[in-house]
Amino acid sequence: MDSVSMVTFTKGITIAIGGIAPAISIGFIGMKAMEAIGRNPEAAGKLFVPMLLGMAFAEAIAIYSLVVSFTL
Repeated sequence: MDSVSMVTFTKGITIAIGGIAPAISIGFIGMKAMEAIGRNPEAAGKLFVPMLLGMAFAEAIAIYSLVVSFTL
């Protein structure tokens, strides 16, 4: 493999691994929030902001991997 192919492969792997974990995390956060709201509908207002914050922090990991792949 030449150096251009290796850099392209590394960028692809960085995005793939850096995108899988946040996607799974966001799915679990949404799943558990909907489960909690289903059990206690009055708690929807209290759960919404922490749910969004958790999703934003999980998405930040994906953005970090995107930045790393751009810098490679």
